[in-house]
Amino acid sequence: MSCSQCRPAGVFPSEGTFHIRTDHPVLLQSLQQCLASHGFNVNVNLEIVSADYNNLSSLQSLFEELKKEFNKQALHSFFCSLESASVESNPFKTWIPFSHLYERIAHPELYQVIQEQLFTTYSQPIIHLAANEIYGYEFLLRPLEDGHDFKPYELFQMAERAGLQALLDGKARITSIQNSADAVPRGVKRFINFLPSSIYDPKHCLATTFKAAAEAGVDSQDLVFEVVETEEIADIDHLKSILTAYQEQGMKVALDDLGAGHSTLSVLKELRPDYVKIDRKIVSFCDEDKEKQHMIKQIVEVANEIGAIVLAEGIERKEEADMARHFGVQLAQGYYFGKPVPTEKLMISAR
Repeated sequence: MSCSQCRPAGVFPSEGTFHIRTDHPVLLQSLQQCLASHGFNVNVNLEIVSADYNNLSSLQSLFEELKKEFNKQALHSFFCSLESASVESNPFKTWIPFSHLYERIAHPELYQVIQEQLFTTYSQPIIHLAANEIYGYEFLLRPLEDGHDFKPYELFQMAERAGLQALLDGKARITSIQNSADAVPRGVKRFINFLPSSIYDPKHCLATTFKAAAEAGVDSQDLVFEVVETEEIADIDHLKSILTAYQEQGMKVALDDLGAGHSTLSVLKELRPDYVKIDRKIVSFCDEDKEKQHMIKQIVEVANEIGAIVLAEGIERKEEADMARHFGVQLAQGYYFGKPVPTEKLMISAR
């Protein structure tokens, strides 16, 4: 299986030639006319239109014009490639959809963050409610202190639109593992998010994750991988194969942001995760809401049935912590116990 989805695509050539391929002759002619009307010297070779550009700004302007000129169906048929003016290369090796290249060109700083792994992690404590001690940490992707600023959810949204989601998700997992190695001692769990939609074949796509854990000297038993799209599960069999791949390596798995209701409880019974994380929307002011209390009770009952540990997210008040404890929730996380801090500031030696 090809792993091109996870390979870095490299930097944009500051000047060079762009190529657009389409199987539709009429669109080919329209492309030629459009580029010529904007002052580009156009070359047409079979199904490919090519033109030189002098800087990234002109390339951005051109792609904006193409997006205005052609409808979605036409744009969907376009595949693009860039060739540097300074380095000889074969432009036909890497063709990507127009929409992917458009997003990468439109957001060059976010593209650079993903390509060059210009991010770090913050860590938020997870507390064992009965013992009132740290059970683990969740590792969260954040900008570098002196790097490009970004909101994590916007970075992942851009990555999805640009066809870079698998690359970003894999790098984020590896960064979390590496950063946790010297910050967290053995026996303390490290909760790490992952997107199931970024994993096409578990054995191939997760190989670098497993290798990173081994090279960092992190005990597989201390790793907990969280599904962050629990409410959007489209292929439960595929997700089950991913969770199994983690568990076969001795790692644990968690379902994140769980709500309640028949569908959620059915998913729990089907997937049988090691941990269940209750959505902060249910936890917030649960001490004042009987319906939320009933939801928590339901989730705890099903989790107990399948042998999973329950974690309540987003706890900001003592009353919420007390209510979670009352219904048998074992673990808790939220600002009441501690905000995320740079992982290196945990100041804990793992050796």
